[in-house]
Amino acid sequence: MAKKRPAKPNAAEPSATEAGLKPEWKVENVVATVVIDLGTSGEKIDLNTIARKYTDCEYNPERFPGLVMRVLDPKATILVFSTGKMVVTGLRAADEAGAVVANVVKKLKQAKIDIKAEPVITIQNIVASGDLHTHVDLNEASVIMENAMYEPEVFPGLIYRMAEPKTVFLIFSTGRIVCTGAKTKEIVGEAVEKLVEQVKEYGIGQAEGELDSDGNDGADFI
Repeated sequence: MAKKRPAKPNAAEPSATEAGLKPEWKVENVVATVVIDLGTSGEKIDLNTIARKYTDCEYNPERFPGLVMRVLDPKATILVFSTGKMVVTGLRAADEAGAVVANVVKKLKQAKIDIKAEPVITIQNIVASGDLHTHVDLNEASVIMENAMYEPEVFPGLIYRMAEPKTVFLIFSTGRIVCTGAKTKEIVGEAVEKLVEQVKEYGIGQAEGELDSDGNDGADFI
């Protein structure tokens, strides 16, 4: 991989395409972890009992130690472990986590699981997809941007690890992006805005006609 070099201090003015960047993005997935207090006596959830009681559950301990429960409103998938720990995925908004967990806790209580206190919910990751509405020169970006990796023979997108706010971007030549690692929607917005400013500063945005003929928009990966 080429050695990094800093952006030119007297870079040319951004092109009309870069100057007018108006990125769009939306949350695709929110992942949360949940801890349920089962007391201090080493109590565990009998996952077989839960699986037999509810048709929206799958439990195959030979393949995976957790029970898979699906909730339709809000739509989410929950991994429930015998220790009382859970992972919630598939949410489209962080504020949906409370309703999903309340639904699961209600089912556990109906199955005679003794829950001692309110569950503790922690948002671990928000995944968003978006569009910068400009093509990006990934070869140049990989040289200029710190903490960027681009190996088109392996993957068509550039992997960029933004230090602050701490996030990871997949950037494709058409300007399509995926952002992961944020814990709030506000952090996603801040990270996307900072990325736009960097595209302008480094002069790596391209008009449509300037895109390399072998550019890949990464549509299959978003």
